[in-house]
Amino acid sequence: MDHLVALKKGFNPGEVGSSYGKSIYFWNWAERKLIKSVNLGSDGLIPLEVRFLHDPTKAHGFVGAALSSSVIHFHRDDANGDWKHEKVIQVEPKEVTGWILPSVPALITDILISLDDRYLYFSNWLQGDVRQYDISDPFHPILVGQVLLGGVIAGQVKPVHGEAPHIPSVKGTQLRGGPQMLQLSLDGKRLYVTTSLLSTWDAQFYPNMYKEGGFLVLIDVDNEKGGLKLNEEFLVDFAKEPWGPVLGNEERYPGGDCSSEICL
Repeated sequence: MDHLVALKKGFNPGEVGSSYGKSIYFWNWAERKLIKSVNLGSDGLIPLEVRFLHDPTKAHGFVGAALSSSVIHFHRDDANGDWKHEKVIQVEPKEVTGWILPSVPALITDILISLDDRYLYFSNWLQGDVRQYDISDPFHPILVGQVLLGGVIAGQVKPVHGEAPHIPSVKGTQLRGGPQMLQLSLDGKRLYVTTSLLSTWDAQFYPNMYKEGGFLVLIDVDNEKGGLKLNEEFLVDFAKEPWGPVLGNEERYPGGDCSSEICL
């Protein structure tokens, strides 16, 4: 319960070692028995989202460690049935001025896997981009698509190296916040993105979005060669909701989506 209270009251760097997790747990659902717990160490701070491949014959999955800004691949060893893991993706922090810390982590807040198990997607909520990786070889993901949707490195927060990124606009409206929850169509061609993480964190890191409302945007996906492009004709601006500005989080397709429990 103390961990939940820490999460709800906003991010405090001093609580990283005590109030945020760094372990994943493997369970036998049939026997309701814990098989193994794995401490991910400094590579796995805040393991927020876990995704398995959809193919039930392949015992592989990935976990996005939010604060460590890494993706860890786990798999079952065919020889002895034990679960093993290794870090396969690392998003480096960006040095900045004018922020609460000397560098901005990516903060990977959501990941998902396409229904054909070919691509992994994740959102970097603080750095502001969405990435697409080819995971045909799950041990060696390859970056094949990337698009910027926002991020904190603009305005008062400035990068030490290079220029501040240009925050895109859709239908004449500049996006607020950063990419957070993801949802992919079953055909793998339409990736929808919302911007709210948790209201207390929204208020802390994106006060403008917190006051004026979040967004739902669409990314067009090249699911043959890889590639992402922001669709400039689609926008749901939650600032215009009839009950006032709201913050959008989760999204779902009525007929099922790639985060549903759907097997090939």
